[in-house]
Amino acid sequence: MDPIPFERVEAAMCEAVRRAVIHLPPDVEAALLRALAEETDPLARKHLEVSLENARRAGEGQGLVCADTGFPLFFATAGGRTQVERGFPTLWECARSATARATANSLLRPTMVDPLTRDNPGDNIGPGMPKVELRFEGDGDALEIIACPKGGGSEIFGTFYRMLFPADGEPGILKFVLDSVREGCYAGKICPPAIIGVGIGGTADLCTKLAKEAALLRPVGSRHPETRAAAIEAKLLSACRHLGIGPMGSRGVNAVMAVHVATAVTHTAALPVAVNAQCLVGRRWKATISAQGETTYTGELR
Repeated sequence: MDPIPFERVEAAMCEAVRRAVIHLPPDVEAALLRALAEETDPLARKHLEVSLENARRAGEGQGLVCADTGFPLFFATAGGRTQVERGFPTLWECARSATARATANSLLRPTMVDPLTRDNPGDNIGPGMPKVELRFEGDGDALEIIACPKGGGSEIFGTFYRMLFPADGEPGILKFVLDSVREGCYAGKICPPAIIGVGIGGTADLCTKLAKEAALLRPVGSRHPETRAAAIEAKLLSACRHLGIGPMGSRGVNAVMAVHVATAVTHTAALPVAVNAQCLVGRRWKATISAQGETTYTGELR
């Protein structure tokens, strides 16, 4: 069995980005249509109608689903028998090449700058970017890549972290998450209806990673397999619908379209909680490269 060639990985990453910035994932579109059917406030409805119409036009080749293509993120999953030409470190090289090509083709806006000098290289490439997360799962031989160009608003105004006391318990978790959602949504800063990821446990960095992946890598509205975590998701979603905040911060009930919780064991003295938001266009597209050389694309997540 030959390793998956560099060129095929780079092409799959670039194509996944292209699809992510011009197509709404099917589950995200369905959630926005449900929100439109619920909202009664004229401004809330107008925000949703404009977003859906813009996405329709993007899908027909008239621009992008949103002008802010944000942070170039890639999530790769390999099996135990997956082989990549020149080894797995080449994934980062492929991501840089794909990101530069997508930026040159106006699929990604050049938004990545040096944090201190604010210099803009113009290609979204620099230390830490594009970001690639690699994990191994199962014993298959395919390579799965999910491109998530994450909008700046959702990341800048939708990221929160706090180390609670264990005695704060579930009530403390619920209050912190609701306060975070209100802060991010009240003026439409994170472009709601948002997908809210909540990380509970682990260390500070693991907690925030859990929150981000819960927001980006789960089908909208899917439930956690564990009863306690699923119950927290349901409580939070219900409470968010009573904040009085709707699409883009207008009056309404759909400040969020889903709440996804992820957990990790933590220190007995700790209760870390993080929140990360994904904006209403929910950009992500998956490419799967088989060991036989076939590449398939989908906006659906399992």
